[in-house]
Amino acid sequence: MEPRGRLGTIAAWLFACCGLIFLMVVIGGITRLTLSGLSITEWRPVVGIVPPLSAADWASEFARYQQIPEYRIVHYGMTLEEFKSIYWWEYAHRLLGRLIGVAFAGPFAWFLVRGRLPRRLVAPLCGVLLLGFAQGGLGWYMVASGLADRPEVSQYRLVAHLALALLIYSTILWVALGIVSTLLPHPQAREGRVGAGWRRAAEAVIGLIGLTIAAGGFVAGTRAGLTYNTFPLMDGRLVPEGYAQLHPFVLNWFENIAAVQLDHRLLALATAVVVLLVWWAGWRALLPRPVRVALYGVIAVSALQVALGIATLVLVVPVPIAAAHQAGAVLLLTAAIVFRHTLRRGAPMDAKARAPI
Repeated sequence: MEPRGRLGTIAAWLFACCGLIFLMVVIGGITRLTLSGLSITEWRPVVGIVPPLSAADWASEFARYQQIPEYRIVHYGMTLEEFKSIYWWEYAHRLLGRLIGVAFAGPFAWFLVRGRLPRRLVAPLCGVLLLGFAQGGLGWYMVASGLADRPEVSQYRLVAHLALALLIYSTILWVALGIVSTLLPHPQAREGRVGAGWRRAAEAVIGLIGLTIAAGGFVAGTRAGLTYNTFPLMDGRLVPEGYAQLHPFVLNWFENIAAVQLDHRLLALATAVVVLLVWWAGWRALLPRPVRVALYGVIAVSALQVALGIATLVLVVPVPIAAAHQAGAVLLLTAAIVFRHTLRRGAPMDAKARAPI
């Protein structure tokens, strides 16, 4: 059995990596909201860590940006100072990506070489490392889609980039939670003591959250949040006119602004309703205390996220609230994963819990 202190150190390292990825997702959202993502037009993983340091460097960087469609169509006439304001957001996003790579790969290699990494963790953490390399390449693949023929990145590549980031985040979080669970004294806990239906319900919540986040990525990628800024109706209708104007029909879900926004709304509401139903069922059941606490966390973050989503929409996507909405999405995913993890080795039904009347 591994020493508890060593396992605690590994868990702390993994949670710190989760924190950095969380920050990365939020800064990535701000980069998108401020139209900053195409301000750096080259992919230089090593030397790119050094920003422009002289007037000549800035002039060269700005000249390269002026050659891409986004400058000509969206930012034509931008001054150098205005360019710097968007450049720094993209630079911070890329710099944080490099920092995450070092923060994960460095300790991972040290733990592995020193033989301090439990064997059961080697395969999943190696997988995370490979996904991290893929994420860097996918990030540049996304940026490249906006450098030649269009003034913005492909919404498909944007969603893929976001989804991979959250997959990495979720995997690291799950592994870290697993380590913590081995450090907590629950000798009486056994798999299956809480019904499998609860695990399926938690997985359904995670699946709906994932779909809603992906739909939100298409809203961001098509800038669909800048239209139909009323709630609950869209242009006075439940289903906006032109929902199915593209052919084949499936393209509407990804490229038609009316359909993209409505789909995100419907998925968000469906997620909130399912979370409410699971919470209601959990309130009536005699669930173990950790499960009940985690479930209350899910319902609380879900309510906050709905409020942030509506505020983002009706206020026409102000950057601070929209960034908080994206952060709320990751927090909701986190809460749902924690809830599911409390059911991984479910404790016995709590005989001392009061059943609601």
